[in-house]
Amino acid sequence: MKSRYERDSGFDSLKAGATLAAFVGVLALGWFALPVRAQIVVKDQGYLPFADAPISYRSENLSDPVAKLQSQLNRGEVKLDYEEGHGYLASVLRALRVPVSSQTLVFSKTSFQYPKISPETPRALYYNDDVYVGQVHNGKSLEFVSFDPMQGAIFYVLDEHQVNHPRFERSELDCVQCHVAPPTRNVPGVMLRSVFTSPSGTQAPKTAAFITGQESPLNERWGGWYVTSKLGSTAHMGNAILPDGATPDKIAAGTNLPDLTSKLDTKAYLTKYSDIVAHLVLAHQTQMHNLITQTNYQTRLALYADETRNKAAGLPAGTISDAVRKQFERPAEQLVRYILFTNEAPLTEPVAGTSGFAEEFAARGPRDSRGRSLRDFDLRTRIFRYPCSYLIYSEAFDAIPAPAKDYIYRRMFEILSGREQAPDFAVLSDKDRRSILEILVATKPGLPEEWKQFVAQEQRTGLNKANNNQAATGPVNRQP
Repeated sequence: MKSRYERDSGFDSLKAGATLAAFVGVLALGWFALPVRAQIVVKDQGYLPFADAPISYRSENLSDPVAKLQSQLNRGEVKLDYEEGHGYLASVLRALRVPVSSQTLVFSKTSFQYPKISPETPRALYYNDDVYVGQVHNGKSLEFVSFDPMQGAIFYVLDEHQVNHPRFERSELDCVQCHVAPPTRNVPGVMLRSVFTSPSGTQAPKTAAFITGQESPLNERWGGWYVTSKLGSTAHMGNAILPDGATPDKIAAGTNLPDLTSKLDTKAYLTKYSDIVAHLVLAHQTQMHNLITQTNYQTRLALYADETRNKAAGLPAGTISDAVRKQFERPAEQLVRYILFTNEAPLTEPVAGTSGFAEEFAARGPRDSRGRSLRDFDLRTRIFRYPCSYLIYSEAFDAIPAPAKDYIYRRMFEILSGREQAPDFAVLSDKDRRSILEILVATKPGLPEEWKQFVAQEQRTGLNKANNNQAATGPVNRQP
């Protein structure tokens, strides 16, 4: 059985019986494939999608987190420290402000350093809102996917050998072979794969693979990953190994592990956890990043083509045809629905993490005057208490071109104000909508004035109603 996203995105081309060789280099997070180390810094040869205007993916005018860190290294403002056993990892995480508690461990052989990955030596992944960092135990390179506001996923490696001046190297050609594809929405992006994993770490023959997002059923998630949690016994594919020759129906349901000391030598990793809450957030965030990039790209491509046509037809600059609007409003609508978690797979029971990730993540705010934040968790029936993506605060979201962002804001306002009551948005209660709207007006710069006026009017109406109720009940309360 394939996940909904695999069917809808044309992922049927990846047949259930595909062998590992068909996937060599496709990381579980959807990173790049590099056959040999010497090719890592090849930049200007071969076909590269989106290399031409208006995207110009080869541009070195980047402001992603890794590019910024490299500039700091060049100026001598930051120094990376090397530690025996962990290399530059801990120092890089500190410099990029990536929490160690975000550690998730994947033991399927889905990396260009796949020979070193196994259930006994999984690959470690760490992330924050804008960058992903991977390390293979005793590997040659740290691996990075760093999100630039305009260009989307930018791929880097950092040599794990100790040198005087460590340097991030950008890689393009090999990585985009896998990462401009249906699972990344056909833009440079990231993906999470869930596979039935054999004892050696390879994908079991003749078994399905799933792409994971917030819509994925839990019983299709985390195949080839370790998952630690304090609560819950929900069936999932995590922690499980499919014995050689066995069929997927023989796999044991995901077990509830408090830590990984029973599975591997945890001293080789920064923590002994692969936190379930970090997994849940990661599933949301990866496809959210792809949708933001897709909307950005499609808008820029559509407007660029329309500008050329306008010049040829003698039309005023900035004229946007209906056909062009449809090109970017389609992904923008998908983004709106994903931002508001309209098709989120429900949690069937409460869950709790093990690493402190939930507490660290929620503490990063921002919060309104009532202390509410889009980073607050629910973890009983859904991921977040207020179902609106925290990535609405990201530089990448802000960089979406104005025509598409105007559409996104208009649609979100229709939904959150209650004017849009289509069944697709029934998952959002009136209380959810009102809370999200109030939090955003209080914490998100650049919102349309209509949002602020609506919230102010609602607050005045609520205050007047409360005063009227108090006046009406006052005399009754004073009677003996």
